[in-house]
Amino acid sequence: MGWKYKAGLMLIGSVVCIWVTSAEVTQSIFTAYRHPFALTYIGASLMVVYLPLSFLKDWIFSLFQASDSTQEDSLEGICDSRCVKSFGLADSPLKINGVHKDSDTELQHLMCKKDSSPELIDEEEGLSLMQKATDHRGSSEGADPISAWEVARISFFIAPLWFITEYFSNAALARTSVASTTILSSTSGLFTLFFGALLGQDSLNISKIVAVFVSITGVAMTTLGKTWAADDPELSSTRDSQHSVLGDVLGLLSAVSYGLFTVLLKKFAGNDGETVDVQKLFGYIGLFTFLALWWLVWPLTAMGLEPKFSIPTSAKVDEVLLANGFIGSVVSDYFWALSVVWTTPLVATLGMSLTIPLAMLADIIVHGRHFSAIYVLGSAQVFAGFVIANLSEHCTRKLGL
Repeated sequence: MGWKYKAGLMLIGSVVCIWVTSAEVTQSIFTAYRHPFALTYIGASLMVVYLPLSFLKDWIFSLFQASDSTQEDSLEGICDSRCVKSFGLADSPLKINGVHKDSDTELQHLMCKKDSSPELIDEEEGLSLMQKATDHRGSSEGADPISAWEVARISFFIAPLWFITEYFSNAALARTSVASTTILSSTSGLFTLFFGALLGQDSLNISKIVAVFVSITGVAMTTLGKTWAADDPELSSTRDSQHSVLGDVLGLLSAVSYGLFTVLLKKFAGNDGETVDVQKLFGYIGLFTFLALWWLVWPLTAMGLEPKFSIPTSAKVDEVLLANGFIGSVVSDYFWALSVVWTTPLVATLGMSLTIPLAMLADIIVHGRHFSAIYVLGSAQVFAGFVIANLSEHCTRKLGL
């Protein structure tokens, strides 16, 4: 288990915490500004901030590479000049003879290495070791990074899918409770496994099927489980009004599109993200969302999914919208994408199901809520499914399967 895989697991834990908090904030926003499209559009468009950051990173790396190349050329020039001075090869008739030019050049380097000072030899050996390490790293990655234009083309292809995923999730939150949306979103593990096998991105085995089955069974148990608190009589009518069939359908559609996007992200990014710069990918997704998807508000309004568009009248709502969009979308979505690339789509998806037991613990600590035994057991099974998927992936990588 490499450091990237371990870091991916840590990112999953961070994203779970951010998503649960963001979901609660989103529902509080909807009490004053019930516009899922605006929330989705702002959050997705803000990811454009990754574009200048990614190009700045490329520019800094290019400066370091140019500096290393200049240093290597300088050392080779010093070596050649010392050879000429030490052995008088500048006036050698063999050097003038074009037929023996290659052999003479090789002879010069050999004699240079013999005559060079220990410091120069150490520097040359260090450069040689660096070159070997670079070559080995390139061969182990197995794929060269694609151009910025190719990254932009891929982003244009998957940007609508990501926007739909986010919109369905926010629209579900506007029509049902956080718990219901979280539970339905957790079924995405089943769709991730299906799309991964369909697109050849993941292989099916007994342990993965068991992990998904255990997780989905846990989700079902939490749905059937009961929860109660001291203030339930006052809030029961509110909860009943929030829950709707349309909200559940939208939550399920979000799980389907989430599973497909997760598999496509891993397919395009490659193992450990060596093919595509994920930061640049999400930056282009933000750019295409901002420029090309604003018009979707009209058909969504015509279908009755969106109210008539209006701008928030409260400065406080504006601030919460931007803050939630930056933390809940820009930061958390990038962390989530890295976790998908550094682990596997199935592990990352089942990891997101940990929002269920986390939300349960938050309700116990903050609201003093009680949960039935079947709900607690279901939450434990969701966590067990995540553990099983990780053990399966660890054994697969260790055995080289």
